[in-house]
Amino acid sequence: MEALLASANNPTSLKRGDVVEGEIVRIDQDEILVDIGLKSEGVLSTKELPASGYGSLSELKVHDKVLVYVVQPETPDGHAVLSLRKANAERQWRLVEEQYRNNELIKARVIDYNKGGLIVDVNGIRGFVPISQIQSLKREEVAAGGESQETAAKLASMKDKELQLKIIEINRARNRLILSERQAVQEWRQRRREELLDELKPGEIRKGVVSNLANFGAFVDLGGADGLVHISQLAWSRVNHPSEVLHVGQEVEVQVLSVDKEKKKIALSIKKAEVDPWTTVEQRYTPGQLVTGTITKIAPFGAFARIEDGIEGLIHLSELPPGMDPKTSLHEGQQLQLRILRIDPERRRLGLSLRQVEEPDSAKAQSQSQAQNQQPQQAATSTGPAETTTKGATDDKMKLSLEETARRQESGQHQHEGRGERRERGDKGEREGRAERRERAEKSESSLLDHLPLGDDGEITAMAEAFRAAARQRNKNITTADETEGSGS
Repeated sequence: MEALLASANNPTSLKRGDVVEGEIVRIDQDEILVDIGLKSEGVLSTKELPASGYGSLSELKVHDKVLVYVVQPETPDGHAVLSLRKANAERQWRLVEEQYRNNELIKARVIDYNKGGLIVDVNGIRGFVPISQIQSLKREEVAAGGESQETAAKLASMKDKELQLKIIEINRARNRLILSERQAVQEWRQRRREELLDELKPGEIRKGVVSNLANFGAFVDLGGADGLVHISQLAWSRVNHPSEVLHVGQEVEVQVLSVDKEKKKIALSIKKAEVDPWTTVEQRYTPGQLVTGTITKIAPFGAFARIEDGIEGLIHLSELPPGMDPKTSLHEGQQLQLRILRIDPERRRLGLSLRQVEEPDSAKAQSQSQAQNQQPQQAATSTGPAETTTKGATDDKMKLSLEETARRQESGQHQHEGRGERRERGDKGEREGRAERRERAEKSESSLLDHLPLGDDGEITAMAEAFRAAARQRNKNITTADETEGSGS
């Protein structure tokens, strides 16, 4: 450009197509005289001037420097015919060539389209963006071409939009200017990626757009650079595949976990940009509360259920109805009414029960205990013939038990004496001593039971306990004697 201006100041000769700089010396209604260094001024017609903006009649002043295009070096009148519009186009071409050499990215407005691509305006120069170089079109749409109605509709929707482009081919002689949106986006993202790697700090919260989904996580575009959100960082709840919680194009907030400038990797987290639901779980739920849960996983020891996003609990096998097999009776996605057994926010654990939905075990135990306590009270407070009959029957049963026990004691004594006679050996004094001890025990036991009155239920219970104590002592004495006798023989 500087060489052009230098040569324009001292032209040796002019020919058609030259672009030179001149100075306006006079402005008339129909023409403008411009000094371009010749012996006579060149003539510039005002009819070709733009209505407004740069180069318009209202913008030009005497002594202004302008760049003009030589249409005819000399007329019969000795004046050169000049064009400001063509000079401006030439200036733009030269600017475009410089941008092409410097690999610069430019912006241009879409003014039209055809089945091959988009037509754009690059500062007055018509440029062309082939359909294969349009970023927003998918491969199958590119393969179908502009003849496809769907692709043609997308091309039409891009009219009047401003695109970021890169010049990939230029031919001044043929007025050919080819541009690419895909390459421009790639280069811009590469430059922006380097900037983001320097800008991003761990712990920052950023907004982004989901650009791709994979089995191991999701990629989020942060405005020039993609970061990876691992599947474990997608949500506080269990996620089997990213498509369960995200879709391409979705706007999300992420927290920066780490930035590796050497490997150019950015680790992100969606769940850490949100409030951990376990920190406030005890404010929303209490043990014993009934909730609706969704089965998320079947395990050998039970099943996991989600009661809200980020909050999952275990239904242990022991908390399933008797005989229920979780593998056959439950399935993922099934909704059930459950009862909360326990909440442990620190360990992020929640105990759930399907078996206790109708009535919890604690309520059943309390009901049974109350029923047992009410029975003695009803027996003690109730009056009438029914009470007398019941007490009399109880007394008769107790007396029969005592008589039966006495008969058993006498039978045991006779059997023991028979064994002593058959042996024919032994110490007679020792046998008599054992008989006396048994007799004293029986008398003591009978005396104890005789002095216990047969009254209400509490007295009957005391008498039975005394009876059982005496029986245990008797059996112990007999056993000891038998063992001693056996060792002596």
